[in-house]
Amino acid sequence: MDRPVSELRGLGTASARLLASVGIFRESDLRALGPVEAFARVRMAADPRVSLNLLYAMQAALLGIDWRQLAPEVRRALRDEALGQRPGRS
Repeated sequence: MDRPVSELRGLGTASARLLASVGIFRESDLRALGPVEAFARVRMAADPRVSLNLLYAMQAALLGIDWRQLAPEVRRALRDEALGQRPGRS
């Protein structure tokens, strides 16, 4: 099922608005880009101050869990990849 991002666990209206501003409207859009690239695009185009919690929430939403359930090493790997990545690079 390809749901709107606002219907994914942990991603509400504010997150959906940020993601929509960079062309991510549905679960399939987020899966295709991945949470790290989506986070980079939001920071670059929509809000450079966006918290890492959005990154964690996107990963957790794709897994169907609460972001606080992500293992510390998963959060660390996401953070390291996101902060070292520039938009447009894979």
